[in-house]
Amino acid sequence: MAKVLVVDDDPDFVRVTTKVLEQAGHDVVAAANGAKALQTMRQDAPDVVLLDIMMSYILDGLDVSREMAEDPELKEIPVIMVTSLTGVRGSGVFPTDEYVPVDEWLSKPIDPGMLIERIDEALNQ
Repeated sequence: MAKVLVVDDDPDFVRVTTKVLEQAGHDVVAAANGAKALQTMRQDAPDVVLLDIMMSYILDGLDVSREMAEDPELKEIPVIMVTSLTGVRGSGVFPTDEYVPVDEWLSKPIDPGMLIERIDEALNQ
């Protein structure tokens, strides 16, 4: 069982994702924006972060992933970026080919089985 931080401003996505993850035996904590996510991580680090790109502002999730990568306390936490903007891209590459420090990309809507599989892979790296 792992602690998963779900960072998304869409309450429906958070609710459904929480249900899927809890049924798989994970503990779930949620944050609706990047600032709250970073605060939550610094208080009690999760095992993995499921992070939306667009929240408070268009690149909120990208900024969170960059800040995590620069923080010695957070940089080892696996990040799975979720987005409805584009198709799934290669790990760590935003659609503009700009490097983004994440471990995996998933497109919304996310298949529940694939989500669990990707979280398990991130935890086992």
